Amino acid sequence: MKLLYFAWLREKAGVAQEDVTPPEGVTTVGDLVDWLKHQSPGHADAFADLSIVRVAVNQEYVGLDQAVAEGDEIAFFPPVTGG
Repeated sequence: MKLLYFAWLREKAGVAQEDVTPPEGVTTVGDLVDWLKHQSPGHADAFADLSIVRVAVNQEYVGLDQAVAEGDEIAFFPPVTGG
């Protein structure tokens, strides 16, 4: 999986992007986030409040219950407002 981090999530996680191979039990975005929280203090800080984190899988907005699979591109970013 290719993970992309934007804005303050990138700063907190300490990476703009990374390729990961999560363990077998990680099947949803929520599972992935839970696993990522244990990868580093920066990741834990970035995902401390999921109410202010948006997610896209393969460039489509999704919820935490969205299935994920090997080869997916998952982007994490703060809420976006237009103007």
